[in-house]
Amino acid sequence: MGQKLTTNQKKFLAEVIGTFIVVVSATGSVVIDAKLGGTLGISFIAFAPFVGVSLGVYLFGKISMAHFNPAVTIGYLITKHITKKELINYIGAELIGAFLASIFVKLVIGNYANLGANAPNYDFSVFQIFAVEVAASALLMVVILFVVYTKGLKGFSGIAIGVIVGLDIFFLAFISGASMNPARSLAPALLSGAVSDLWLYLTAPFIGTSIVALLLRQKSR
Repeated sequence: MGQKLTTNQKKFLAEVIGTFIVVVSATGSVVIDAKLGGTLGISFIAFAPFVGVSLGVYLFGKISMAHFNPAVTIGYLITKHITKKELINYIGAELIGAFLASIFVKLVIGNYANLGANAPNYDFSVFQIFAVEVAASALLMVVILFVVYTKGLKGFSGIAIGVIVGLDIFFLAFISGASMNPARSLAPALLSGAVSDLWLYLTAPFIGTSIVALLLRQKSR
Protein backbone atom coordinates (compact mmCIF):
# COMPACT_ATOMS: atom_id res chain seq x y z
CA MET A 1 0.00 0.00 0.00
CA GLY A 2 1.23 3.50 -0.81
CA GLN A 3 2.04 5.99 1.87
CA LYS A 4 -0.75 8.44 2.65
CA LEU A 5 -0.26 12.09 1.81
CA THR A 6 0.45 14.45 4.66
CA THR A 7 -1.84 17.39 5.35
CA ASN A 8 0.66 19.80 3.81
CA GLN A 9 0.99 17.61 0.72
CA LYS A 10 -2.79 17.53 0.34
CA LYS A 11 -2.93 21.32 0.62
CA PHE A 12 -0.12 21.67 -1.92
CA LEU A 13 -1.85 19.45 -4.47
CA ALA A 14 -5.19 21.16 -3.86
CA GLU A 15 -3.62 24.56 -4.52
CA VAL A 16 -1.82 23.36 -7.65
CA ILE A 17 -4.96 21.83 -9.15
CA GLY A 18 -7.26 24.61 -7.97
CA THR A 19 -5.00 27.35 -9.31
CA PHE A 20 -4.72 25.44 -12.58
CA ILE A 21 -8.52 25.43 -12.89
CA VAL A 22 -8.81 29.12 -12.02
CA VAL A 23 -6.05 30.28 -14.38
CA VAL A 24 -7.23 28.10 -17.28
CA SER A 25 -10.73 29.53 -16.92
CA ALA A 26 -9.53 33.14 -16.51
CA THR A 27 -6.89 33.19 -19.25
CA GLY A 28 -8.41 30.52 -21.48
CA SER A 29 -11.60 32.53 -21.85
CA VAL A 30 -9.56 35.52 -23.09
CA VAL A 31 -7.63 33.34 -25.55
CA ILE A 32 -10.77 31.64 -26.87
CA ASP A 33 -12.46 35.00 -27.36
CA ALA A 34 -9.41 36.31 -29.24
CA LYS A 35 -9.25 33.16 -31.34
CA LEU A 36 -12.87 33.69 -32.35
CA GLY A 37 -12.30 37.33 -33.22
CA GLY A 38 -13.82 38.81 -30.08
CA THR A 39 -17.29 37.43 -30.73
CA LEU A 40 -17.82 36.12 -27.18
CA GLY A 41 -16.97 39.36 -25.42
CA ILE A 42 -16.61 40.40 -21.80
CA SER A 43 -19.63 38.38 -20.63
CA PHE A 44 -17.87 35.14 -21.52
CA ILE A 45 -14.51 36.39 -20.22
CA ALA A 46 -16.15 37.16 -16.85
CA PHE A 47 -18.40 34.09 -16.69
CA ALA A 48 -15.66 31.51 -17.24
CA PRO A 49 -13.60 32.46 -14.17
CA PHE A 50 -16.80 32.67 -12.12
CA VAL A 51 -17.32 28.99 -12.93
CA GLY A 52 -13.65 28.11 -12.42
CA VAL A 53 -13.34 29.84 -9.05
CA SER A 54 -16.63 28.45 -7.78
CA LEU A 55 -15.66 24.93 -8.82
CA GLY A 56 -12.25 25.27 -7.18
CA VAL A 57 -13.73 26.44 -3.88
CA TYR A 58 -16.20 23.55 -3.74
CA LEU A 59 -13.56 20.98 -4.67
CA PHE A 60 -10.76 22.15 -2.39
CA GLY A 61 -12.15 24.60 0.17
CA LYS A 62 -12.14 22.01 2.95
CA ILE A 63 -8.59 20.94 2.12
CA SER A 64 -6.62 24.14 1.57
CA MET A 65 -9.19 26.94 2.11
CA ALA A 66 -9.01 27.44 -1.67
CA HIS A 67 -6.59 30.35 -1.96
CA PHE A 68 -5.45 29.86 -5.60
CA ASN A 69 -3.97 33.35 -5.38
CA PRO A 70 -0.76 34.62 -3.71
CA ALA A 71 -2.46 37.89 -2.76
CA VAL A 72 -5.20 35.97 -0.95
CA THR A 73 -2.53 33.83 0.71
CA ILE A 74 -0.84 36.96 2.07
CA GLY A 75 -4.24 38.10 3.36
CA TYR A 76 -4.71 34.77 5.12
CA LEU A 77 -1.24 35.11 6.63
CA ILE A 78 -2.16 38.52 8.05
CA THR A 79 -5.40 37.16 9.52
CA LYS A 80 -3.41 34.20 10.90
CA HIS A 81 -5.36 31.55 9.00
CA ILE A 82 -2.00 30.19 7.86
CA THR A 83 1.49 30.26 9.36
CA LYS A 84 4.69 31.70 7.92
CA LYS A 85 5.92 28.14 7.38
CA GLU A 86 2.90 27.40 5.19
CA LEU A 87 3.39 30.54 3.09
CA ILE A 88 6.05 29.10 0.77
CA ASN A 89 4.06 25.89 0.33
CA TYR A 90 0.97 27.84 -0.76
CA ILE A 91 2.66 30.35 -3.05
CA GLY A 92 4.86 27.68 -4.62
CA ALA A 93 1.80 25.56 -5.40
CA GLU A 94 -0.07 28.55 -6.84
CA LEU A 95 2.80 29.48 -9.14
CA ILE A 96 3.20 25.90 -10.36
CA GLY A 97 -0.54 25.64 -11.02
CA ALA A 98 -0.57 28.95 -12.88
CA PHE A 99 2.36 28.08 -15.14
CA LEU A 100 0.94 24.64 -15.90
CA ALA A 101 -2.34 26.35 -16.79
CA SER A 102 -0.70 28.80 -19.19
CA ILE A 103 1.24 25.99 -20.85
CA PHE A 104 -2.02 24.05 -21.20
CA VAL A 105 -3.78 27.08 -22.72
CA LYS A 106 -0.96 27.58 -25.22
CA LEU A 107 -0.87 23.93 -26.29
CA VAL A 108 -4.62 23.22 -26.32
CA ILE A 109 -6.32 26.52 -27.18
CA GLY A 110 -3.62 28.50 -28.92
CA ASN A 111 -1.12 31.34 -28.67
CA TYR A 112 -3.52 34.28 -28.89
CA ALA A 113 -3.89 37.52 -26.89
CA ASN A 114 -0.58 36.98 -25.07
CA LEU A 115 -2.03 33.80 -23.54
CA GLY A 116 -4.64 35.90 -21.75
CA ALA A 117 -2.15 38.16 -19.96
CA ASN A 118 -3.79 41.10 -18.20
CA ALA A 119 -3.45 44.55 -19.71
CA PRO A 120 -4.56 47.90 -18.28
CA ASN A 121 -6.29 50.59 -20.30
CA TYR A 122 -3.96 53.58 -20.50
CA ASP A 123 -6.80 55.83 -21.60
CA PHE A 124 -7.09 56.11 -17.82
CA SER A 125 -4.35 57.53 -15.61
CA VAL A 126 -1.88 55.22 -13.91
CA PHE A 127 -3.32 56.34 -10.58
CA GLN A 128 -6.85 55.38 -11.63
CA ILE A 129 -5.68 52.02 -12.98
CA PHE A 130 -3.74 51.22 -9.84
CA ALA A 131 -6.59 52.29 -7.56
CA VAL A 132 -9.10 50.15 -9.45
CA GLU A 133 -6.87 47.08 -9.25
CA VAL A 134 -6.38 47.63 -5.53
CA ALA A 135 -10.15 48.05 -5.09
CA ALA A 136 -10.98 44.93 -7.12
CA SER A 137 -8.56 42.85 -5.04
CA ALA A 138 -9.89 44.34 -1.81
CA LEU A 139 -13.47 43.48 -2.77
CA LEU A 140 -12.41 39.91 -3.46
CA MET A 141 -10.76 39.63 -0.05
CA VAL A 142 -13.81 41.11 1.67
CA VAL A 143 -16.05 38.44 0.19
CA ILE A 144 -13.58 35.64 0.90
CA LEU A 145 -13.15 36.60 4.56
CA PHE A 146 -16.89 37.17 4.95
CA VAL A 147 -17.76 33.66 3.82
CA VAL A 148 -14.86 32.17 5.80
CA TYR A 149 -16.06 33.76 9.02
CA THR A 150 -19.78 33.20 8.42
CA LYS A 151 -20.09 30.02 6.37
CA GLY A 152 -16.68 28.41 6.70
CA LEU A 153 -16.52 27.92 2.91
CA LYS A 154 -19.80 26.00 2.96
CA GLY A 155 -23.17 26.53 1.31
CA PHE A 156 -23.13 29.27 -1.30
CA SER A 157 -19.60 30.42 -0.43
CA GLY A 158 -18.08 29.10 -3.65
CA ILE A 159 -20.69 30.89 -5.72
CA ALA A 160 -20.21 34.10 -3.71
CA ILE A 161 -16.46 34.13 -4.30
CA GLY A 162 -16.93 33.22 -7.96
CA VAL A 163 -19.51 35.97 -8.39
CA ILE A 164 -17.24 38.72 -7.05
CA VAL A 165 -14.45 37.56 -9.37
CA GLY A 166 -16.83 37.61 -12.33
CA LEU A 167 -18.32 40.99 -11.42
CA ASP A 168 -14.91 42.57 -10.88
CA ILE A 169 -13.85 41.38 -14.33
CA PHE A 170 -17.11 42.40 -16.00
CA PHE A 171 -17.15 45.94 -14.59
CA LEU A 172 -13.48 46.75 -14.00
CA ALA A 173 -11.38 44.82 -16.52
CA PHE A 174 -11.78 47.60 -19.08
CA ILE A 175 -9.82 49.87 -16.72
CA SER A 176 -7.22 47.79 -14.87
CA GLY A 177 -7.48 44.33 -16.41
CA ALA A 178 -8.99 43.11 -13.12
CA SER A 179 -6.47 40.41 -12.38
CA MET A 180 -6.73 40.36 -8.56
CA ASN A 181 -4.27 37.46 -8.73
CA PRO A 182 -0.49 37.84 -9.23
CA ALA A 183 -0.09 34.19 -10.28
CA ARG A 184 -2.83 34.53 -12.89
CA SER A 185 -0.98 37.53 -14.34
CA LEU A 186 2.59 36.31 -13.99
CA ALA A 187 2.37 33.00 -15.85
CA PRO A 188 0.88 34.15 -19.19
CA ALA A 189 2.94 37.36 -19.15
CA LEU A 190 6.25 35.53 -18.76
CA LEU A 191 5.39 32.80 -21.23
CA SER A 192 4.18 35.27 -23.86
CA GLY A 193 6.77 37.97 -23.20
CA ALA A 194 4.12 40.61 -22.43
CA VAL A 195 5.77 41.74 -19.21
CA SER A 196 5.55 45.54 -19.40
CA ASP A 197 2.49 45.73 -17.15
CA LEU A 198 3.49 43.08 -14.63
CA TRP A 199 4.49 45.72 -12.09
CA LEU A 200 0.79 46.51 -11.62
CA TYR A 201 -0.33 42.95 -11.01
CA LEU A 202 2.59 42.13 -8.73
CA THR A 203 1.81 45.06 -6.44
CA ALA A 204 -1.82 46.25 -6.46
CA PRO A 205 -3.49 42.90 -5.61
CA PHE A 206 -1.23 42.43 -2.58
CA ILE A 207 -2.05 45.93 -1.37
CA GLY A 208 -5.79 45.42 -1.77
CA THR A 209 -5.95 42.10 0.06
CA SER A 210 -3.53 43.23 2.77
CA ILE A 211 -5.54 46.36 3.57
CA VAL A 212 -8.69 44.32 4.11
CA ALA A 213 -6.89 41.68 6.15
CA LEU A 214 -5.20 44.29 8.35
CA LEU A 215 -8.48 46.10 8.96
CA LEU A 216 -10.18 42.85 9.92
CA ARG A 217 -7.34 41.86 12.22
CA GLN A 218 -7.48 45.24 13.98
CA LYS A 219 -11.25 44.96 14.36
CA SER A 220 -11.04 41.47 15.84
CA ARG A 221 -8.60 42.51 18.58
